[in-house]
Amino acid sequence: MKHIEVVAAIIQHEGKTLCVQRAESKYDYISKKFEFPGGKVEEGETNEAAIIREIKEELELDIQISKPYLSVFHEYPDFAITMHGFLCNADNNQLVLNEHIDFKWLSISELDQLDWAAADIPFVNKLKEGL
Repeated sequence: MKHIEVVAAIIQHEGKTLCVQRAESKYDYISKKFEFPGGKVEEGETNEAAIIREIKEELELDIQISKPYLSVFHEYPDFAITMHGFLCNADNNQLVLNEHIDFKWLSISELDQLDWAAADIPFVNKLKEGL
């Protein structure tokens, strides 16, 4: 099974957390699901460099990394990922959707409203524990 190293940014701004919705996918189990933005780590790239690059590419948003948050291993039916999450801050909430179809800035208590990709659920649960 293919294994992919990915990073995810839990971006916070003025008490809200950014949630982005994936586009339609050939894999129905992640198609149109919500996730924390991020992407694949390129060879020779640090996780921190990858998350800053991915957020700039996907959302045209500048972020500051606060700290590593959680790493999760998840097996989907067709591939497996290790996702390294980072708590991040943004100076503003203005972004451009270059890959996703929707976004929401939600409080932690509102995160359960969304249909999350399975690999992102441990991040949601850990955020809710901190309430």
